[in-house]
Amino acid sequence: MIKRLMKFVSGVEHSSKINWKYLTSENQLDDLIEQSKTIPVAIYKHSTRCGVSSMAKSKLEREWDIADERIEMYFLDLITYRSVSNAVAKRFKVVHQSPQLIVIKNGKAVYNQSHMDISVSGLKKILN
Repeated sequence: MIKRLMKFVSGVEHSSKINWKYLTSENQLDDLIEQSKTIPVAIYKHSTRCGVSSMAKSKLEREWDIADERIEMYFLDLITYRSVSNAVAKRFKVVHQSPQLIVIKNGKAVYNQSHMDISVSGLKKILN
């Protein structure tokens, strides 16, 4: 954990293996719901002001080994797009957290984890 924290503090970046799409508008939620009827959709809610959020995102990206065709990954900067974050919580009936990973299948939230409980292994369980 200390090593990971030092990498975060030192600003060392790594490339993401996740094919992020960006969630920037409440209008996209209808499309996400439709899309979730054919492929699971995940929304990662990220706070750019939170070290824990950055560590959770970094952990997810480092461990990522899920094929693009198994899930659509959306990134939501909840500081910049607060209204979208609020709409996600209301629409999918989940309590707002940061960081937070929500998986939508057939228009409903079927998985919801926050903070350091966000993991690739947990995500894989819901995909199988």
